[in-house]
This record gives sequence, C-alpha cells and structure tokens, in this order.
Amino acid sequence: MMRRRSRTAPERGRPARHGRHGREGRSPVIRPPLPPLESRMDRFDLAVATSADFLRSAWEELREVRFEVGAMPPASDDEGIPRWTVLTDQKRIILYRLPIERLSHLHRNDDLHRRMMIESCVFRAAAEYLGRDPWDLGPERFRYF
Repeated sequence: MMRRRSRTAPERGRPARHGRHGREGRSPVIRPPLPPLESRMDRFDLAVATSADFLRSAWEELREVRFEVGAMPPASDDEGIPRWTVLTDQKRIILYRLPIERLSHLHRNDDLHRRMMIESCVFRAAAEYLGRDPWDLGPERFRYF
C-alpha cells in the first residue's frame, strides 16, 4: 500500500525581509536624510566671529571691543531697521542677524555671497566704531591700487 502525503505540508518560513510579490526587499542605496551639521545661525555666528578676529588682529583699537549677535533690534529708526548698533562707551558692536539675512539683497544667492554680505556688515560696523571708511580697515597687503 502506498502512503499518501498529507495535504497539510509544513509551510516554509518567509524571510524577514520578504516583500508581497515574493521577492526580498531592497536595501536603501542612501541613508535617510540627516539634519544639517550647522544651521544658518551657526554659519552667521562663524562669519561674524572670523571677521571680528581678523579686525581685532589688524586694529589695536578693536581688541577690547565685543562683537555680539542679536536677533532683532529693539526698534526701528528714521532710516528703517538697523543692521547693527555701535555702543562706543560700552565697547560693544551688536549685529542683528535677521535684518542682515532677510533685508539684504544679494545678486547671487549662495553661501559665498551670503558670507561676504555678513562680513561687509561687520566691517561697516567696525568702521563706524572707529570713525573710518570700511575700505581703510584692511591691512596694506589686502589693498589693491
């Protein structure tokens, strides 16, 4: 007599990554997007700090001056919203991040031009503190005649 197989054969286990169409799922080619390593505030702070360090090393009058970053000025003045405030009696220069970033018009909107715009504001604020022209703040080796 022949033995018959039972109709209820044991099922094979599916792999853990089995798709609904009978294939294994594919692994992602790239990882999920990661948060940026630095934010706009970090880039702004870095641009202000490097410009301030450069100016402090070039001008002895600026060595004791504190360069600070504020979000917004307390109030607008007759000329509009100020980009910085110079407090000579307190030896402080306060640069306002939001007006500098949002109200300045760039002819090319990329990281280099944004950084140059921030650095120009630092130079102009320092020039106002010293009572000089911003173009006079660069050392001789950076001037082109």
